[in-house]
Amino acid sequence: MSRPAPWRLDLSSYPKREMKQTRFQDLDTMGHLNNVAYAALFEDARVRMNQQLGRVNRGKMAEGSFRAVVARNEINYLAEGSFPEDVEIGLGIGRIGNRSFEMLAAAFQSGACIATCDTTIVMTDPKGESLPADFVERLKAVQVKAA
Repeated sequence: MSRPAPWRLDLSSYPKREMKQTRFQDLDTMGHLNNVAYAALFEDARVRMNQQLGRVNRGKMAEGSFRAVVARNEINYLAEGSFPEDVEIGLGIGRIGNRSFEMLAAAFQSGACIATCDTTIVMTDPKGESLPADFVERLKAVQVKAA
């Protein structure tokens, strides 16, 4: 896998931020954050962003919302993460399609990018319809600032 574009490694490229605590149980036998810990940190930040976008409310689909699934989730591990230092997750929207959108995220410790995560979310219901126009506008408001 090739190294991410330089803008992906810059926290200022992402319009949303989530600070996440690491846990001792997140460590592997080598003493750094394990792969599952990275996935969980990204997932939690992604779910919270979906809540902020008004798609999910208290674990249920928001009124007038649509159903969607994660179709692709790719994590690029760039450096070791450590405990007890917090991880700052930068998030934003990448590509917006007719029935799907891409959430782009990056994890940072001590100002350095330690991982990136690209997630494609696809609308499954209602079938045959596009993403709601008002939701697309909310997505556009938090698109990443690619260089």
